[in-house]
Amino acid sequence: MAVEFIDLNEKAVFSREFVPRILRARPDYKVPLICMEPGQEIPAHPSGTGIFYFISGKGVMTVGGTEIEVKAGNMVFVEKGESRGIKATERLTAFAVHMG
Repeated sequence: MAVEFIDLNEKAVFSREFVPRILRARPDYKVPLICMEPGQEIPAHPSGTGIFYFISGKGVMTVGGTEIEVKAGNMVFVEKGESRGIKATERLTAFAVHMG
């Protein structure tokens, strides 16, 4: 059995323009690391089933047109096809698992 260990602290990179860092991608899933400065955002968009876990910071997640305040320790599940987006209100780190 193969095991892959990832230290998220080593992978976290913040930049002037947000770019997700893909930790792992396979045909049936993708795991991006999301590192955002205050004011940066991912515009709302539809996608596959998504699980988002917020590691540090705070932000607002928009799911299906509804805004949800998120912070470290929160987890959000979004169904396939549902629109989702994130805006950081303070330096924010999260990871997501996107399926199908």
